[in-house]
Amino acid sequence: MRRGEEPMVPEAGFRSYYGQPIIKAPVWHEPHMPVYLYLGGLSGAAATMAAVAGLAGTPRLALTARVTAALGAAAGAGFLVAELGRPERFLNMLRVFKPTSPMSMGSWILAAHSGATGLAAASALAPLLPARRTPAFLRAPAVAAVLPVAGDASAAAAVITGPLMATYTAVLLADTAVPAWHEARKELPFLFAGSALASAGAAGMLTTPRAAAAPARVMGALGAAVETAAGALMERRLGLVGEPYRTGEAGRRMRVARALTVGGGLLAVVAGRSRVLTALSGAALTAGALYTRFGLLAAGRASAADPRYTVVPQRLRLEAGQAASVPAGS
Repeated sequence: MRRGEEPMVPEAGFRSYYGQPIIKAPVWHEPHMPVYLYLGGLSGAAATMAAVAGLAGTPRLALTARVTAALGAAAGAGFLVAELGRPERFLNMLRVFKPTSPMSMGSWILAAHSGATGLAAASALAPLLPARRTPAFLRAPAVAAVLPVAGDASAAAAVITGPLMATYTAVLLADTAVPAWHEARKELPFLFAGSALASAGAAGMLTTPRAAAAPARVMGALGAAVETAAGALMERRLGLVGEPYRTGEAGRRMRVARALTVGGGLLAVVAGRSRVLTALSGAALTAGALYTRFGLLAAGRASAADPRYTVVPQRLRLEAGQAASVPAGS
């Protein structure tokens, strides 16, 4: 249509197809999927924190970080299986290695990360077990000599799989037709990475003596700052499509998550002064990370249910393409 011309037909409104939404809503369930997203991020960042703690000369924090990473991966796999309904469905996903599929790559990342963190934690805990409680095969001279080396190698491998574990779920969400997730594909990896760092920092603060938890406090504060900044940029850039993050049940969850994360991050800066501040900071960061995952799921459902969030971006892209194709001066 040329500039100045009046449309002959009014612009169509936003309607569904025979009472059905334009796209299908996410089929993921609560609490399985949000908790899995949280545990995956926690495990991935904790594996990184274990390496940082080792370099910083805090073996106590490195130990708890290794154990946290292993437990987070194992529990996360359990929640994922519960979401899938049957364990064999997860095993079936390992039958294919497809780099272009976030689900396929995520399954392999989870499998590799779980194995690496499990062996790293076992090698760190084995020397601490009483001799009478140590399994016989671990007391074998050959195993006792190889286990520390294998554990360190696994910990190094977990440093590689950790960041992938913490952020691949953001790609998994963004690689869908859900507007609130797909349009946020630029910010979601940073939001997930920041939330994962905050989660691991919180776990380190809550499970490690304050004298050895300085790297965990730094990680918690840094993660909270990254998550908050990424979330604010995401909502501002998305415009209309970002409405679900600000309104309704999803908006309420995201506001609670932001308040908990900001409060926990600020407390992490001074948490080394007392146990009470440490506990408050760790609890706030943990709750904030969980609320973020529940808010993201609710926002995805809300954006899939309202045709505006699907139609408006498509129309804007179409109009922009048409304007770019019109020769200058026509």
